[in-house]
Amino acid sequence: MSQHKTLGVVGLGSMGFGAAISAVRRDVETWGFDLNPLACERFAAEGGRVAQSLSELAHHSDVVLLLVVNASQTERVLFDPDGIAAHLKPGSVVVTAATVDPALPPQWEARLAERQIHLIDGPVSGGAAKAADGAMTVMASGRPEAFAAAEPLLAAYAGKVYRLGDRAGIGSTVKMVNQHLAGVHIAAACEAMALGIRAGAAPDQLYEVICNSAGMSWMFQNRVPHILEGDYTALSAVNIFVKDLGIVLDAARQLAFPLPLASAAHQLYLGTAAAGYGFEDDSAVIKLYAALTGIALPQAREAA
Repeated sequence: MSQHKTLGVVGLGSMGFGAAISAVRRDVETWGFDLNPLACERFAAEGGRVAQSLSELAHHSDVVLLLVVNASQTERVLFDPDGIAAHLKPGSVVVTAATVDPALPPQWEARLAERQIHLIDGPVSGGAAKAADGAMTVMASGRPEAFAAAEPLLAAYAGKVYRLGDRAGIGSTVKMVNQHLAGVHIAAACEAMALGIRAGAAPDQLYEVICNSAGMSWMFQNRVPHILEGDYTALSAVNIFVKDLGIVLDAARQLAFPLPLASAAHQLYLGTAAAGYGFEDDSAVIKLYAALTGIALPQAREAA
């Protein structure tokens, strides 16, 4: 891996922090920027370099990874007067990683190309744990010259980089399909656990049996422990799937494509958010079933 290229990471939340620290551990000079001072302090304590502004980060970076929340934040980071597009040198690469409408990355690609800046449409999957281990999956698409310029640094924070095509938008299309499945699987896991509890099954035993049976999914195995522990601290919030399944459904409408399962799951997330749980872990969908049916959910275990 080249020691002469520098990575910039905008957004030092759970995913961005993990990606940035993974690059630092792989001896890549890495600059980070976040509006949260505590996130910046944490990054600096791990050996990262903290930029005081987007322009400073852009000045130091050959490749900039944007791990922000949504499309509007991405656009502000890119194209606001104090954004990075005005300050990156020609030949630099921007990797956009938020889950967005697949129609947007081609527009960003064209605007950046006017400044001789490359774009890789590179959303990620894997969660905070894989981000911290440098093992995220990147679903990437973009022009060959963009990959040629960025590839040494993509490996600094990713376990798998899938090159899905030579134009922006394909990466976000694949991520959209992933989020369709993830959202439906979490909702199904919550519904199934609620049904089992209502019917009298012991939640811990139900979880163990399903994890060793054909009905198991990755999301069931990963999220149900939050329910069993009564801990809904948001690792991925309900509101994320309100947004992401909304993107899925909007894209499907443009294609005149029916998505009854995604629509039903989206309504469950909307209902859970409306009940006041939008900022809790997405497994809190089971709380909506508890409110509807009166089932008793496992409670958080008190510390000894």
